[in-house]
Amino acid sequence: METLEFKIRIKAPAEKVWSVLWNDETYKKWTGVFCEGSYTITDWNQGDKVHFMSPNGEGMYSIIETKILNEYMAFKHLGEIKDFKELPITEETKKWSGAMETYRLTPDDEFIDLVAQIDTVEKYIDYYKEVFPKGLEVVKELSEERE
Repeated sequence: METLEFKIRIKAPAEKVWSVLWNDETYKKWTGVFCEGSYTITDWNQGDKVHFMSPNGEGMYSIIETKILNEYMAFKHLGEIKDFKELPITEETKKWSGAMETYRLTPDDEFIDLVAQIDTVEKYIDYYKEVFPKGLEVVKELSEERE
């Protein structure tokens, strides 16, 4: 597996960027670049399970390994979801089960440096390199909007 890193500088307070990342309404907007209509089922608490879902009932399940409010979120991806149900770990799933996805917000004057890292298998590297920056651009736009 390879770890990819994506960075973006956002002129907004950490609380606003955090809110854009993890509130249902804005989460759906920025993750729409990965899969239109994607959503999560979670309480967003450390140790909780997360279902990352597409509208057709497919996705993956993960655990929130670390959550530091307005600063850091780490997901450990575990397995696949089909027909809205968690599937057992297979030989194929074992190739990426345990992969991490993290988001770190670092304040710098009136800016936030948002760094996202994702562990991925080779077949998804080009896809993530293309779409992840687009997702972070949406986070930046939403975070910098005036209320």
